[in-house]
Amino acid sequence: MSRVRIVGGEWRSRLIDVAKVPGLRPTPDRVRETLFNWLGQDLDGLTCLDLFGGSGILGFEAASRGASAVTIVEHDPRAFAALRQAAITLNSARVEVIRGDAVRFAQNASEQFDVLFLDPPYKQGWLARLEPWLERVLKPDGWLYAESEAPLAGLGAWRTTKQGRAGQVHFHLLERRQE
Repeated sequence: MSRVRIVGGEWRSRLIDVAKVPGLRPTPDRVRETLFNWLGQDLDGLTCLDLFGGSGILGFEAASRGASAVTIVEHDPRAFAALRQAAITLNSARVEVIRGDAVRFAQNASEQFDVLFLDPPYKQGWLARLEPWLERVLKPDGWLYAESEAPLAGLGAWRTTKQGRAGQVHFHLLERRQE
């Protein structure tokens, strides 16, 4: 197990355990600080979905900053167990951890979210597989955050409005294109 630190909000400086899973790479502190500067530090009342939970740090960071509900989806059993334990340790009723497949979750989603975090394993085509389901899980005025191995101009109806790079990671904030 390794650990990652929550950088802001109610749980600032708290550490959460991260399962040792091949390919799992928690979003670096500096990138998260940039992301939450873009979104605004206070996420009060917003609902968030992290479809590739991994370390869960994006979802826990959102909950720490006041999101009313955060759903974290993770397929790997070791990562899922660590996420569930982190939610228990933080004693947060606002965080729901679900073991499942990201695409299947999006296909069957019964609600839409204000913020969608996508940080999938690289070079496996996950963003393209999710693209047809984005409108099902994300509100029309919602924010889409995506990390990838290459720059993104857009994803479905969402266009990149802000972007950055940290090492091999390209990170993007996307808004729905106005018709």
